[in-house]
Amino acid sequence: MPASVFLPGCCSFGLLHLPAVQPSVELLESIKLHLKRPVWINADILPGPNGSNAVVDAKFFLDIVTSFFPDVTLSLGWTTGCQLQRCKEGYSWAMVKEMAEICNALTQPITFPVRAALVWQSKSELLWLLQQSERYSLTVWTGKQDQYSTEDLLHIRENFDKSRVYYDILEPQNSEFKKAIGIEI
Repeated sequence: MPASVFLPGCCSFGLLHLPAVQPSVELLESIKLHLKRPVWINADILPGPNGSNAVVDAKFFLDIVTSFFPDVTLSLGWTTGCQLQRCKEGYSWAMVKEMAEICNALTQPITFPVRAALVWQSKSELLWLLQQSERYSLTVWTGKQDQYSTEDLLHIRENFDKSRVYYDILEPQNSEFKKAIGIEI
């Protein structure tokens, strides 16, 4: 079991707007034989904490993506926002239960991108979500303006199954976190 898992050598494609989904998946289909790495396809399919961006229609997205790529890793997330005064709200029970309901019938590996600044206040909900299937993982990501500490990341590492959490974090926290857990840079 790895000590921590940083985003693997994969090709991650974020499809954030509904009109882009079909043409993007068709383009990927045309080059998939040349891709030598695992493919993750991401979309924010549900509104999340303080999220103001439009979501991608889950049914449409999943129907298109799974018809072209039945074994792809799905990266299914929530729209989020995190202004300093409004970053106390995390992923609610209603949010994670709705996501679990959508994902229940799927057979692909699924990673849930979760904003680092919102994980601590959502620990119980996210642990429950991971317990729903061995196919589920988290990808902890950070926004440019987010305020979080290396200690916040260490708390995530200590409280979640390390083999089921990926990190997609910005510098300098990425280097600081790796140093704190003993990964040479």
